[in-house]
Amino acid sequence: MPSRAVILFLERMIEKHGKPRGIRTDNGSEFTSHLFQDWLDKNDIEWVKIQKGKPQQNAIIERFNKTYREDVLDAHLFFSLQDVKDLTELWMEDYNHERPHEALDFKTPSEYEAA
Repeated sequence: MPSRAVILFLERMIEKHGKPRGIRTDNGSEFTSHLFQDWLDKNDIEWVKIQKGKPQQNAIIERFNKTYREDVLDAHLFFSLQDVKDLTELWMEDYNHERPHEALDFKTPSEYEAA
């Protein structure tokens, strides 16, 4: 994903959820780019990068990516980008509102956030 797309996504998330103090990422080119680094500086957001070869330092997103990949991307054949978007919407609804998570005391993320 290019830096511009990451920035646009983050701006939407900040508008919805507020600005974080920092963002932890790997060392991908979208995060090391001057465009992204300038955006972090302009928004006074700290960049917390993981050490190279240490994905466990970003374990939460690595686990989420694995779950999404297995449940959606590896489990289905897609014939259009819209197919991916539609199935992702259904999966997100299930993941956030229906499926209990052991790490959240067997609550859904939406139940845990409300508590």
